[in-house]
Amino acid sequence: MLRLKVDDLTELRLLQDEDAVALFGLTNRNRAYLRQWLPWVDDTRTLEDSRRFIRAGQRQMENDNGFHMGIWHQGNLLTGVVSYNYISHEKRQTELGYWLGAQFQGKGLMTSACRTLTTYAFDVLHLQRVEIRCAVGNAKSRAIPLRLGFTEEGVVPQLEWLYDHYVDAVVYSMSVENWSKLQATPK
Repeated sequence: MLRLKVDDLTELRLLQDEDAVALFGLTNRNRAYLRQWLPWVDDTRTLEDSRRFIRAGQRQMENDNGFHMGIWHQGNLLTGVVSYNYISHEKRQTELGYWLGAQFQGKGLMTSACRTLTTYAFDVLHLQRVEIRCAVGNAKSRAIPLRLGFTEEGVVPQLEWLYDHYVDAVVYSMSVENWSKLQATPK
């Protein structure tokens, strides 16, 4: 099972069937908050729906075209999910997707998780480009790629259908060259 250390208190772990209860509970507790920005919340009504999500990520991992990792903090506290929504080995690129329970925001968890997966994309998967797409109005989500030094490329109008309306998205990108320069810069 893939596990990536984020820091002394946090690790990313490929979601497994036994994580379904924790994942569904976190989703359910944050349903109203997550629904503002994520189109899948209304389709996650049961524990079995969370199991299907986990299994879809496992199939992606088996097919080498993406995966879903739980963000585990202080041992066994599931705080959110970070994913490679896809991996294109032909184009050598991926897109990060993420969400965090409202009560865990403001602690740097998601920024650190995205930093870890960006580094993994370049250093282990040998990709060239990582993208992050965020709804224009989602300031908290948009702050993450900016903190990490991603370049804002522009707005894609009406990129995603969100229950009863379209949402414009901002596209951010990072190249392996720019990531290497940023990592070499003293903090």
